[in-house]
Amino acid sequence: MSIQEIAQDFLQLVSSGKVHEGFNNYVSANFIHHNQYFKGTREALQTAMIEAHETSPNEFLEVKKSYVDKDTVITHALVKKQDMEIAVVHIFRFEDSKIVELWDIGQVIDTKSPNENGSF
Repeated sequence: MSIQEIAQDFLQLVSSGKVHEGFNNYVSANFIHHNQYFKGTREALQTAMIEAHETSPNEFLEVKKSYVDKDTVITHALVKKQDMEIAVVHIFRFEDSKIVELWDIGQVIDTKSPNENGSF
């Protein structure tokens, strides 16, 4: 499986509530992340993802675009929740086919945006 496929499968698993499976399959033991709302550890992000799924589950996640550059994968995805849609960019850094570093940036999609090009 390519790192691009791993990144996309990881997102599908964790976004559907299969957080343990996603982390066990694809995330390195020495993983770090850069989400400003949680400690930068593997355990902190895994716990946050489990809690988010319990309180506000995603209806679906669709990767719209995906790019690879050496050990880095960038995805641009649509996340649909019950009450909103979010455009999310994930940046994954890999070592030995495992995710070792993650950045994520999200923006709620404004249904009344004047931009005719949309988020995607």
